[in-house]
Amino acid sequence: MIEEPPSTSPESNKGLGFFKKIRLFLRGLYKRVSYTPMNQKELSGVLKEAEEMNLIDKNILDMMEETLEFSSMQVRDVMIPRPQMIVVRHNEKPKEFLPRIIDSSHSRFPVVDEDSEEVKGILLAKELLPFGFSSDNDFNLEKVMRPVNFIPESKKLDSLLEEFRKKRYHMAIVVDEYGSVSGLVTIEDILEEIVGEIEDETDIDEEKQILQVSDNEYLVPALTELEDFNDQFNTEFIADDFDTIGGIVLKEFARFPALNESVDINGYKFTVVSASRRQIKKLRVKVTE
Repeated sequence: MIEEPPSTSPESNKGLGFFKKIRLFLRGLYKRVSYTPMNQKELSGVLKEAEEMNLIDKNILDMMEETLEFSSMQVRDVMIPRPQMIVVRHNEKPKEFLPRIIDSSHSRFPVVDEDSEEVKGILLAKELLPFGFSSDNDFNLEKVMRPVNFIPESKKLDSLLEEFRKKRYHMAIVVDEYGSVSGLVTIEDILEEIVGEIEDETDIDEEKQILQVSDNEYLVPALTELEDFNDQFNTEFIADDFDTIGGIVLKEFARFPALNESVDINGYKFTVVSASRRQIKKLRVKVTE
């Protein structure tokens, strides 16, 4: 059992001069600060004490705790699942896939074979700029797409981040134990696990949008206000404890749901399609009645 670092006792300081008391206090503080934690839980406790003593601020504490958790996470914990991947078909012309690229506001896209669904490469949106004023006949996808990097679902995030840094690529395709594509991961996905959500001006717009993906299916931000959701779907969801549709879904689960878990509420099937470890981000809503 690990003993707590020694501390100075008020009783033992009686009768000492002012400067001796200061020296004893600083010596005790040094021993506490130099205390060596033996595991992640103890280290987290030391960090929290440092925050309580105003040695570090709350934002730094949160980032350090995220970093500690990050070391044990795997790619499957943060990847974008295969159904959510926005891809370019290998035989498509620019006029066919450009609207999809523009709507997504992403910068990198897997290129997949039409028949086998095999990922053949990665297309960078910036590679399309030279063809902006050319005809489709001048465009050759094979010449502009980049090599694809495949990684297993079980790969540790800290290892992948180091690989991204050394090999200077920003996207990898995730495969399961059978070699089938299960999703993709980007360097931004990994960094967000440490520093939190990284938003740009397009993310702010996308967060507020409800997108229809089929006749009876929609992608809905979990932070959509209940009033807005009710207006969109002509529903009457009411909750005193929650302001958003994500709160209603969380209440129905009665726990934090896993990715791709579903729950049926009042004729609607809600599926979690995007989430962090603490928050549901996006839902797929299917009208079932």
